Amino acid sequence: MSHRECEEGPRAPGVGLPVGGVMTGPWWSGRTWDDRCMHPNSVGENAPPLPEPALRSLSEHGVDAPRLRRVLALLSDGRPWDTNSLVRAGGVAHSLVSSLVEALSEEGELVVEESDGPGRVRLARPADYAGAVFEDLADPVAHLVPRYAEALAELERAVAGGPDSDLDLDHVTATAETALRRALLLSTRFDLRDRTVLCVGDHDLTSVALALVCPRARAEVVDIDERVLSHVDSLAASLGLEVRTHFADLRLGLPHAVRGSADVVFTDPPYTPDGVELFVRRGVEGMVDPRRGRVLVAYGASETTPRLAAAVQTRLVRMDLLMEAVWPDFNRYHGAESIGAVSDLYVLRPLSRTLPAPSGEVARVYSQGVNAKEARGGLDVGRAEAVLARLAQEPVGDAEPTLVGEWPRQVAEAGRVRLSTWMEAPVPVGDGCAVVNLTGGWERLAARAALACPGETVYLLVPSSAACVRDETGQRALRAMVEPRFEVRFLRGFGSSDLTAVRLTRRAEPDSAVERLLVHVQERAHGRLTATLRAGAVEVAAWRGNPINKRTARHAVAGVASWVPEHTLLDLPEHRFGELRAVVQGLVAGIPENV
Repeated sequence: MSHRECEEGPRAPGVGLPVGGVMTGPWWSGRTWDDRCMHPNSVGENAPPLPEPALRSLSEHGVDAPRLRRVLALLSDGRPWDTNSLVRAGGVAHSLVSSLVEALSEEGELVVEESDGPGRVRLARPADYAGAVFEDLADPVAHLVPRYAEALAELERAVAGGPDSDLDLDHVTATAETALRRALLLSTRFDLRDRTVLCVGDHDLTSVALALVCPRARAEVVDIDERVLSHVDSLAASLGLEVRTHFADLRLGLPHAVRGSADVVFTDPPYTPDGVELFVRRGVEGMVDPRRGRVLVAYGASETTPRLAAAVQTRLVRMDLLMEAVWPDFNRYHGAESIGAVSDLYVLRPLSRTLPAPSGEVARVYSQGVNAKEARGGLDVGRAEAVLARLAQEPVGDAEPTLVGEWPRQVAEAGRVRLSTWMEAPVPVGDGCAVVNLTGGWERLAARAALACPGETVYLLVPSSAACVRDETGQRALRAMVEPRFEVRFLRGFGSSDLTAVRLTRRAEPDSAVERLLVHVQERAHGRLTATLRAGAVEVAAWRGNPINKRTARHAVAGVASWVPEHTLLDLPEHRFGELRAVVQGLVAGIPENV
């Protein structure tokens, strides 16, 4: 039965009028065709039929017509609408909304409002569309939202004050209400009291929402965006929430502190198959017992590209994950109009403790920017040879350099060190220097890749457009993270006009107790801060001529900032590095000098 028939009743063969009369049958006995075929989403049994152009558009979309009906319902208020506003309010892909608007415009159903902004249209006869208003599917947590008005107000302020979207990271900001609804679903579906929720990426502030709704839950956040980590930490401090943040490039793995720690995982990953697989995989790696936990994933695809969703779902099945539930259009966004500014919410249940091997490479997980599959990669043979030729002009001695990251086989005959290996544990570099290739989308690791080097000299190769080298602000931020251990030089045009090498050379032993302790910690960047601070305090006390024992050092470190435990320098958010100096100053002040 067509949508026109559903509105007007079936038609007799060859006749353009509805068949009248009363229906017969077990449950519809005594009802008219209009009673039976009234659209389930219409306002009532006496709702007028929609105009012919609208019915044709709905009919073209078959059983999925209720999605477009949302757009008609919005237009029925008679106000002017632009296409993007219709997309966001209706949760329908931009291409479908555009097609509907175009079709109705051609039929004279829409009027362009020239004086009210470009591209705004309204219905010429809104009263003809009264039958478009409908009742949508029930929201699983809508009844809970009014109880949390204060939390929603806090989240609205938090979202408004948050960092702008980073398109290289596929950021699209979820609405404050979406963050709240995620938290409400998490806290009602699962018992999170004294349990840990790991947010794999958290540009949408789901961790903050959860802490507001369920204070007894612990929230851990891993993210590569330093701005997100700083914002979450600032909110947690001001609101008194138990949320901890960790820097992580998920392509290389999870920080040790969060591995095997979580009971439930939430992630809104890049919407590529590789991106979804990577973020979900890291989430499972972060679980105490995956078989007893759940992974909640926000994922969306346009109604016009179902094969993209199919590819993602295939990946999830191959990972031995049960799709326990899927809530359509659960998440709403300020943007992402191509997919209707909405995404679905998947509840996944791991069926095994460990996942099968990855199905693809993880370097290119985003849909756009430097880490998209279409983006230019790192070094080709010619550029790599030019870089090494330029390196030969540097005062690095005769020893072969240790090459870290992606290097062409032709120039890495002696082998190379994987970037993941370099960041996981100290790698000996012998008497030579290390050259870390961070081109191809790895430049956010610059400071930490330098700190991971156990040697005297390390070169970081990055695009000259990278934030850490392109201007004074970025250079100053890099120095702040690696000093006082290293002296820093920026060498532009290193082998190529678009490449910059950051040369970091170990400084002489400092005379300051504070800087000695900082250097001690920086030279052990892979170690837990609590351990490196304790050992460093003992060493500095001996250097000052007033030795202390390990017990005294342990007691002193136990009293420092609450964020210190469980961190290493390599997963410490950038904004904490300045605070680390204050922590070190406090420890040193507590160690008396031998006078």
